Amino acid sequence: VHLVESGGGSVQSGGSLRLSCAASGFPCSSVFMGWFRQAPGKEREGVVTLSNEGRTNTADSVLGRFTIARDNAKNMLYLEMNRLKPEDTAMYYCAAGCGGGNWRWIPPTQPSIFTYWGQGTQVTVSS
Repeated sequence: VHLVESGGGSVQSGGSLRLSCAASGFPCSSVFMGWFRQAPGKEREGVVTLSNEGRTNTADSVLGRFTIARDNAKNMLYLEMNRLKPEDTAMYYCAAGCGGGNWRWIPPTQPSIFTYWGQGTQVTVSS
């Protein structure tokens, strides 16, 4: 499995960025995915997760500002980030796992259930 993030960069507070994740090689048909972030000295935290059936789970800290989207035809995952704040500064990771397959299931934001990880892309928000 390969997950490759892109789209990070530096932006001023209030600005927007769109992260992309190119995914390939999944050994399963039901894949849940998500975006995580880790700031220096802090634990990795879930930002937004997405089930194979399209159910989302969004962290309170980004609710209303960040949106996850998936293009299955292109094997791409996106994170649209608006109204960015300095506290959003972190390395952002794309992650995925096999499972779900139930339209009621909402993937948790805990990193431990995700098997596959990208290398990350840095997002820096200045005040």
